Amino acid sequence: MNNELFDRANERYRLRDFRGALLTFTECLQDAQSPLAPGEMGLLYHQIGNCLVKLKNPREAIQAYSQATADPAYGALGTVECNLGMAYASLRDYDNAIRYFEQSVGDDSNPTPYKSYMGMGNALMKLGKSAEAGVAFREAALDEANPDPTKALLNLGVCFMALNRPADAVASYESAMQFDMLSSTRNKLQASLGQAYVACGQMEKAVHAFEEAIADKTYFLSDSASVDYQRAVGAVAQGTSEQNQATQVLQLADMSGLDVAADGSSVYDMETYDEGAADPFYYDEPYEADPQNFPGYVGAYENVDNDRFFTATDAELEQWSRGLAKQDRKRRNVGLKILLFFVVVVVLAAAAGVFAYTQGYGWPTQESVVKELFADPAAAKDKVFMPDIQESNITSMLDPVVADPNVTVDGMNRSMADSVVYATAATGNGGTVTYKISMLRDGIGWKVANIELYFPSQS
Repeated sequence: MNNELFDRANERYRLRDFRGALLTFTECLQDAQSPLAPGEMGLLYHQIGNCLVKLKNPREAIQAYSQATADPAYGALGTVECNLGMAYASLRDYDNAIRYFEQSVGDDSNPTPYKSYMGMGNALMKLGKSAEAGVAFREAALDEANPDPTKALLNLGVCFMALNRPADAVASYESAMQFDMLSSTRNKLQASLGQAYVACGQMEKAVHAFEEAIADKTYFLSDSASVDYQRAVGAVAQGTSEQNQATQVLQLADMSGLDVAADGSSVYDMETYDEGAADPFYYDEPYEADPQNFPGYVGAYENVDNDRFFTATDAELEQWSRGLAKQDRKRRNVGLKILLFFVVVVVLAAAAGVFAYTQGYGWPTQESVVKELFADPAAAKDKVFMPDIQESNITSMLDPVVADPNVTVDGMNRSMADSVVYATAATGNGGTVTYKISMLRDGIGWKVANIELYFPSQS
C-alpha cells in the first residue's frame, strides 16, 4: 500500500475534509504501483465506507463496507458488520440491519459488541418486537466493555413495560441510577421510573420519582407521564387533595427511556458509526474496552443487585410477548382526557353541519388523514401536516412511522379544535407499533400536529 497516500487521506479525514479523504483513499486503493498486503483492501474499503457515512451516503457506504467484509485477512470485520447494520437501519431496512448486527456480535474480533446489541435492539423495537429487543438491550447492558450501560437499561425498562412486567422495569431503571449521566438523561430516567412505580402500585415512590424528574424545571413530563403523576398524587392523598401546581406537558414526543434524542431521531445515527480500528484519527469520543478510562463508571454492576431481569431467559421474555396486543388495546383510553378546552357553540337555529363541526367532525376526517399518512409517509409529507410545522420537525416525527396501508385506528378523542387518534401499524415481520397522532383543525378538515410512539401505562 502507498503509505504516503494513506497518511494524506487520514490527515484529510482528521480535518473533516471527507470528500478529499474519500478521493485519496480511493486513489490509494487503485494505486497499481503499490500492491496491497493481506488485510489492506479491507482497511481501505472500511475507511471509504466511513467517508461515505460522513457524506450522508449510506447506500454507497453499504457497498464499500461489503467490499471490506470480502477481505478475510482484515482484522476488524466485526466493526464493519456493525457499521453495515447501522447503514441499513438508517435506510429503514431493519431486517438486513438485524442480520448484520447478529453477525457482528458473533464475531470474536468485535471489541465493542454492546454497540451491535444496541443497534439490534433499536431495529427490533422499530419492528415492534419488544421481547427480542429486550434480549438485545440486556446483552448490551451486561457487556463489561460497555462504559455506559444507562441507555441499554433505559431501553430494557421500556421493553419490560411493553411486556407487562413493571417490576422488572423498576429493577432496570433503578440499576441505571447507579451510573453517572447527564441531568437530562437522569430526568427522563426518573420519569420512566415513576411510571413503572405507578404500574406496580407504589404511589409514594412514584410521586418522588416524578418530582425528581421535574425538580430542575428543565424537563417536562409527557402526556402519559402527567396522567400517571396525577394518579399517584391522588392515591397518596387518598383522593381528598387537589394538585394545585399544574404539570407542564411536552407537546413533542417524550419517548421516555427510548434510545432517541430530544428531536425523536435515533441516538445511533449516521454520526455515531463505530469507525474503530480503521479510523486512527476518530475524535468523536470513541468507546474504549477498558472501563477504567471512563470517569464515573461503576464497574461490572458493582453494588447493583442481581435482579430478575439479569437472569431472565430468552424463552421467558418471548412468552411474555404473546397475547399482549389485545390487552394493550383495552388500555388505550389512558390519557385521552388530557385535551385542550374547546368552546361548544350552541346556536339553536344552526344547521346540523354546525353542530357536527363543534363535535369534531369534518372533511377530510381524522381517520382518512391517518390512513393517508400511513399508506405512504414520504408522499404524505407535504399533505397531512399543519403548514406551520418546520421541515426538520416533520422529518423527525416521520422517522419512527411504519408504512402500513391497512393501519388500524384503535381509538379517537375528538373535539372542535383538536383531536387525538391512536393507531396501530403492522410491520413487515408480523410485529405491531402503536402511535398517538395529535391533530388540529384546518378549515373544515384536519391535519397532523404531532406523532409519537405510544406505550400505555400498565396498571
